Amino acid sequence: MADAKNLLFIFSDQHARHVTGAYGDPVVATPTLDRLAREGVTFDGCYCPSPICVPSRMAMLTGRWPFRQGCWTNDDILPSSLPTWLHAMGAGGHRPTLIGRLHAIGPDQLHGYAEREVGEHSPNYPGPPRHDLGPLAGANDPDPRSRSASGPGMSAYQAKDEAVTAAAVDWLEQCGREPFCLTVGLMLPHPPYVADAEAYALYEGRVPPPTRRVPDNEHAFHAWWRRDRGIGLPDAAAEARARTAYYGLVHRMDEMMGRLLATLERLGVLDETLVVYASDHGDHIGERGLFWKHTFFDESAAVPLLMRLPGVLPAGERRGAVVNLIDLSQTMLEAMGAPSLPNADGVSFWRHAQDAAAPWFDETFCEYCTDPVPYWTGGRAVQQRMIRRGRYKLSLYDAEPPLLFDLEADPGETRDLADHPAYDTVRRQLEHRLGEGWDAQEIARRMRAARLDKDILAAWARTVRPVSQHVWAFDPAINALAVR
Repeated sequence: MADAKNLLFIFSDQHARHVTGAYGDPVVATPTLDRLAREGVTFDGCYCPSPICVPSRMAMLTGRWPFRQGCWTNDDILPSSLPTWLHAMGAGGHRPTLIGRLHAIGPDQLHGYAEREVGEHSPNYPGPPRHDLGPLAGANDPDPRSRSASGPGMSAYQAKDEAVTAAAVDWLEQCGREPFCLTVGLMLPHPPYVADAEAYALYEGRVPPPTRRVPDNEHAFHAWWRRDRGIGLPDAAAEARARTAYYGLVHRMDEMMGRLLATLERLGVLDETLVVYASDHGDHIGERGLFWKHTFFDESAAVPLLMRLPGVLPAGERRGAVVNLIDLSQTMLEAMGAPSLPNADGVSFWRHAQDAAAPWFDETFCEYCTDPVPYWTGGRAVQQRMIRRGRYKLSLYDAEPPLLFDLEADPGETRDLADHPAYDTVRRQLEHRLGEGWDAQEIARRMRAARLDKDILAAWARTVRPVSQHVWAFDPAINALAVR
């Protein structure tokens, strides 16, 4: 039995949840997100399956952990034989539509969506040249240029989201009062850390510096990552520009979402539509001396999650439950009366969203695995995994020491308890749970084998230049950085 007639799922890219009014930021203006929180349910313990785009998104699609569906890196291809939550929506009688970003690699650019508009900004296949960002080249990657090439200007990512928003408004107006199941995929606030001059000016001089600097006892992996990525030395001016632009991008994203909700109100269908907002992972934006994602700190691995459906979901309530994006896809299926994915790891928390007293097991995982091929890996392969159970979070880092935090007593994750004798039992229990079904050496072997296949596919695509489907073509001249 469906609780919602319609679904509007807004899925952004790289939104650090703490840069939201509803999550406590006193500077950023996010009236749309704040409205969703005020009129719906806010989740304070939602995590991504992996702190990097493609594995997180593909895991959300299938409801399976990355190691179960074989997508760990941004050039892994999700097999079309794996059903996604969109296939389940279709099986339940809905016609799921996507406008904007999916970030799936390979020939299947629908993965269960019945139709798609606007599309991606880059080709479907690894191998051919990527999108041309002109003066912002490299500023979208974990690259020191993203910190230096920051400030007021314009990126194709922001321009593309404007096109996505306009297309989504048109689509909803054409739909009218007919039932719908719509995903709007936004690029913002993903780097480049470049926002239009007006949005940048709104926050210039108002964004505070990071609350957490590089710790004296910095973990070895994070210290290596900062050095290798060229952000080992502080650059206060560049950091301030990047953070200011990021706030401007969140501001613009919220405005775009506001247009979507205003359209639903104008059509008279807002209150019969389940509106869900989430992001695929976060961004450090200078916290702990780090930028981008790739870590298990909450700035990177935790994500915002807001849900609104008057009369079904309570208004203004918060949930501290530990949930994951792989659970979210199952949750939206239950809300819409569609069948759940039969072999998923994710579990619906729809009843817990409705009633805080409904049982929930309060545990989730996150994994970060990569081979040494992408240039930003520093030639280093890693197989890392995190567990969050209740108040504790344990992260394992290959041969380097683990990190254990008590997030109830230390929400800033500043006091590592992994070697504290009083927490030995907690650590051993969490290590045992992390190892269940997880074999880092086997994953490394699978990734090496997959790389051989991907190298052939990339060489084929460079030679054949197959036509990419569902691609938003843009003029590289869109990208500009204001002279300051």
